[in-house]
Amino acid sequence: MTGVALNSRRERPAAGAAGSAAARVAILGVHAGRVPPGAEGLLARATLVAGGREQLDALAPPGAERVALAADLGPAIDALDAASGGACVLASGDPGFFGIVRRLAERLGRERLDVRPAPSSVAVAFARLGVPWDDAIVVSAHGRAPEAALHAALRHPKVAILTGPDTPPTFYARGLVGTGRVMAVAERLGAAEERVVCGAPEEMADRAFAEPNVVIVLDPDSAGARTATWPPRTPRAWALPDERFEHRAGMVTKREVRAMVLSRMGPGVGDLVWDVGAHSGSVAIECARLGAAAIGVERDLEAAQMCVRNAAAHDVPVRVVVGEAPAALADLPDPDAAFVGGGGTDLDAILDATAPRTRRAVVVTLAVVERAGPAMERLAAHGLEVDATMLQASRLKPLAGGHRLAAENPVIVVSGVRP
Repeated sequence: MTGVALNSRRERPAAGAAGSAAARVAILGVHAGRVPPGAEGLLARATLVAGGREQLDALAPPGAERVALAADLGPAIDALDAASGGACVLASGDPGFFGIVRRLAERLGRERLDVRPAPSSVAVAFARLGVPWDDAIVVSAHGRAPEAALHAALRHPKVAILTGPDTPPTFYARGLVGTGRVMAVAERLGAAEERVVCGAPEEMADRAFAEPNVVIVLDPDSAGARTATWPPRTPRAWALPDERFEHRAGMVTKREVRAMVLSRMGPGVGDLVWDVGAHSGSVAIECARLGAAAIGVERDLEAAQMCVRNAAAHDVPVRVVVGEAPAALADLPDPDAAFVGGGGTDLDAILDATAPRTRRAVVVTLAVVERAGPAMERLAAHGLEVDATMLQASRLKPLAGGHRLAAENPVIVVSGVRP
């Protein structure tokens, strides 16, 4: 077995000592305009200081060379690497928490770093709200697509989002309208103009917020309580027995088929999935149990209400849209994975509406063999890599003196994966 050796104890060379001490880089967290207690001397003796322009103006000692951190960190890291005297990096909050420590460790090596953290913005934001956060999911949208952060907030009861300038709090507010969630936006924490604004997403959708900020999204029923499953883990079982779902006349995606569908969709935290033709909602619910945000689309009102009851019984949030696909899909956010069940007469139109918008995988189940070829061609035409498998399972049923094999109806599973 290979791995990275970590020293449980590491002697720190005295500040200003000769030899290896000169090559070390101090990374100092900044909160409320100050570096952590005990780190003031490191900053005062620095001959080169890197940081944001505001931090450099406020804290860089006179005479020190200043290096502004930009989106491209390469030049700043080059300067830190070449510094012959004391070098410091000023970083907001905890620089090891979605911060610069990772990049510096990759380039300079962990042994050269002297990290002195301040409280992270997430810790401070939750503290301002008086909400415990040891069971929160923390997602960063800095330099990343923001959809994963939004999807996490749609699914999970306690989420912190480190926002990016291209996706301010209003982006998340608009995506959370109608969910019943509560939002808090913590602006410029530790500064004189610090502000924390709380409200429903509908109230936040058109407001302006100062940067930097942190967004906290809460299910109001669980803000102060520990989440039901802790520590967080995947469910102990999936592809649940059919009996775990309310359904009509056996109209439920059978557990054996569900297992394969889930393996093709790969749902998890940060994903959004569609279950088109949801009926009982079994696939959407299984995806939600695995951490994804889920939307079920069902044209039959009675079936849609059954889907809502099933989601409540499994204690997962599933948004249920009553309407007929493909028209009902038009206003939905784009999914990471989509399941299309039933193979109705509008299948071609549904796949044409679904495949171009799906980021990762589309899975279709069919009972009629002749429909498999056209479905495969449709998905391939939208640039997906396609395969199909016929599943036929038999369940053991009691019979006098033993058991018999009771065959389930064969089902063809067609899947298209984005290369």
